[in-house]
Amino acid sequence: MSKAGSSNWASPRRISRRGEPLPHTDSNGTPDTTRVFAALADDTRWSILQRLGGAPASASGLASEFTVSRQAIAKHLAVLEDCGLVTSERIGRELRFSAAGSRLSALGRALDDVGSGWDRRLDAIKEAAEHPPGSE
Repeated sequence: MSKAGSSNWASPRRISRRGEPLPHTDSNGTPDTTRVFAALADDTRWSILQRLGGAPASASGLASEFTVSRQAIAKHLAVLEDCGLVTSERIGRELRFSAAGSRLSALGRALDDVGSGWDRRLDAIKEAAEHPPGSE
């Protein structure tokens, strides 16, 4: 028997390395944009992501470069990994983290699309102001 409230038709959820469900993704497979930007709103997480963009590192290695504990770094990494911005790979006894380039590229494209939409709107406003209807 199934648990109350569960459905045989429920879509499968991806699970993080901590055993927690990963966030829902949009039709492009990009994690929920609000959660991604909320994760990046923290200065330490932003700095960690920038650092991992240069080269992979372990939580201990990152802790030696930042002014926070290894445990705090691990929590920041978990947030970044859960929203798809960081991936982890076990190498021997060490867990190495790196920036997820494909996710960052998808976010960049999404921001470009938003910017292009605003550019089109502003161009239309400019055109309407310079050439109002009925003027020759």
